Amino acid sequence: MDADILSIGTEVACGAVVNTNAAWLSQKLIELGVTPRRQVTVADRLSDVREEIERSAASVGLLMITGGLGPTRDDPTREALAAALGQPLEPDEAAAERIRAFFREIGRPMSESNLRQALIPRGCRVLENLWGTAPGIRAELGRAVVYALPGVPREMREMFTRSVEADVRARGKGSAVAVRVLRTYGLGESVIGERLSNLMAADRNPSVGTQASEGLISVRIVGRGASPAEAKRLVDEDAAQVRTMLGDSVFGEGDEALDAAVGRLLAGVGRTVAVAESCTGGLIAKSLTDVPGSSAYFVRGYVVYSNESKVELLGVGPALIESHGAVSEQVAEAMAVGCRDRACSDYALSVTGIAGPSGGTPDKPVGLVYIGLADGTGCTVRRMTFGGHLDRQAIRDRACKTALDLLRRRLLS
Repeated sequence: MDADILSIGTEVACGAVVNTNAAWLSQKLIELGVTPRRQVTVADRLSDVREEIERSAASVGLLMITGGLGPTRDDPTREALAAALGQPLEPDEAAAERIRAFFREIGRPMSESNLRQALIPRGCRVLENLWGTAPGIRAELGRAVVYALPGVPREMREMFTRSVEADVRARGKGSAVAVRVLRTYGLGESVIGERLSNLMAADRNPSVGTQASEGLISVRIVGRGASPAEAKRLVDEDAAQVRTMLGDSVFGEGDEALDAAVGRLLAGVGRTVAVAESCTGGLIAKSLTDVPGSSAYFVRGYVVYSNESKVELLGVGPALIESHGAVSEQVAEAMAVGCRDRACSDYALSVTGIAGPSGGTPDKPVGLVYIGLADGTGCTVRRMTFGGHLDRQAIRDRACKTALDLLRRRLLS
């Protein structure tokens, strides 16, 4: 079964609000055996919304609508759906009472305009909203079953899970779907595409695709089979091939972050880490300690932004800084070694670089970063040039991820 996703809202169409709902719904539908055909975003104009509802309902089996169910007159979804159905809007007293109860519960007066949200096209089913005031609507129009859900992401997701998912799963039967996502770092998307080219052929089952986000590349595998076991077998076989082709660039699965993968490895071998940061300003320490349970392996973090702090806190020699500069292989090594000695940790990471937008020179351009990793065998330093095309935040983020990945690969070896 094919599906369209219709997102309603001028603020979404204009880019003032990022449309996370459509992406989330697409992934959920795929997992339920439904194929998303297209995503459409429409501003708050009743005639345009009605036109898109009618177009989708004539050609797909499922139409998911999010947004436009608010209490104000510029929320057009219920009116547009009623017009497409050729039915009047009627007040649903149970929905109205739930709206009143919501305001009583939070101790705030209710505006009469909120009762507009209890107007439902005749013959439609109300979907209860336990997390806000806008009820959802289930309708049948043309070829499609239509679900209109709130635009607030949490409300939309909870309503979908509680009131929509089981029905969509039943309608998507005929094939079972399995999904696995492998997360990678260190290889470019084009390189991954070349290595996985045979798996990424069009109309292949399973389908294999890549997605890049802030330096991380995800490989998504979607398999279809006559049974859940067959779909899972197909996906597992492809996942094993992807791991073989990409090697230790694969750091995790699902939505696992790089810092969580590093934490898992540290905890697994009972080792500890400390960090000494200059240009990243504590970002690596934050990433590591964002992971629950990180107190088991994270010892200490130093933010040594000035040359004086590198000397005072880590014991970096002033002559070393004078001779080579704070952004250098030699200083990165001294920072990592000094950090490990003072923290008494098994591993220590150091980062020193030029995050920009100013401060670069022909010899040391913006985006140049040195990353040190010290352990009981010595210290390794990597020289990275992330490029002046990235902004300050992106350079710091890449430096952080590369440092974590350097430690991850050391733990694997």
